[in-house]
Amino acid sequence: MTSPISSNWFYYTTMASLAKAMPAVTATDSSASAPAGQEEDVSSLFSMLLNSMLQGFDAPGAAPAVAQETQAFAPLMNAPVPVNLQQAAGKETPAGSTDKADLNFKPVQFMKLENTLDGKLSGSAVHFINAGKKYDIDPNLLSAIAIHETGNGSSRAANEKNNVAGMMGKNGLRSYGSVEESIFDMARNLRQNYLDQGKTTVAEIGAKYAPVGAANDPTGLNNHWTTGVSRQLNNLV
Repeated sequence: MTSPISSNWFYYTTMASLAKAMPAVTATDSSASAPAGQEEDVSSLFSMLLNSMLQGFDAPGAAPAVAQETQAFAPLMNAPVPVNLQQAAGKETPAGSTDKADLNFKPVQFMKLENTLDGKLSGSAVHFINAGKKYDIDPNLLSAIAIHETGNGSSRAANEKNNVAGMMGKNGLRSYGSVEESIFDMARNLRQNYLDQGKTTVAEIGAKYAPVGAANDPTGLNNHWTTGVSRQLNNLV
């Protein structure tokens, strides 16, 4: 913003230039179309307006409009900006782990999902999407759980029993006729026993799906379930 002195100089220079140019303009206009005697009226009117503007600009106590507007917006310009301390410290919280997330069905990037799935899960993107539609669950959540549970299709449970979700039965791990059957059973279980029961975050689901300290988890793999599923989910979004 220019200082008052430079602003006044610019103003007076501009107005003086207009004053010098006015006679030529009025002369041209009068010679072309103005009636006789109107030239003096136009010049006089312009002079009156010029003098009035100069007097108003120099009037004591008159505050420039720009200064008033700047003062009015000063509180907004000086307002403190909120800072996310976690971001400032370089820390990240996995999305979907504890935040209330929308885990209902939503469109997914088919080719990205298809190219991510490997091993026994290869070619199963369409099954995750169809199961998600049927039970109103995000296909990426179903995929993330299966990827984590099977090491992306490499586990013995997936290869020998077609069990891609770690689903348990009376005699241990359940066996399925196909990977597709296992995916649909996982989706049914999540809808009926988790989402419909108010468990709407990965952490809440994990506390029941893979409880820490469970008798069937002697190596403590359940300790990493929430973090692992959240990581896979973030990679698919």
